[in-house]
Amino acid sequence: MNLLSACLLLSAFIFAVGLAGALTRRNAILVLIGIELMMNAANLNLIAFWRYGTEHSALTGVLFAIFSIGVAAAEAAVGLSIILAVYRHTKTTDLDCIDSMKG
Repeated sequence: MNLLSACLLLSAFIFAVGLAGALTRRNAILVLIGIELMMNAANLNLIAFWRYGTEHSALTGVLFAIFSIGVAAAEAAVGLSIILAVYRHTKTTDLDCIDSMKG
């Protein structure tokens, strides 16, 4: 097994853990953490394909990863602010208890 395969297997494992966390958890914050894990697995794939690809000087994988990290930071900020707003109204972050979009 070469290092690219090892990176892809690690990335798949991290993505699977994030997907399982996002689908099985009922706490909104843990769902957000699961989504972040999946985005980090995608970043690991981008870096691995850039590192073990044929063109190292283009830095495309690194630029995509930096862009993705920026998007993930914005997504986390918006997600946490939505969770805080919902918590102020419902006094819970349990997704099963949040069944109304009415303010």
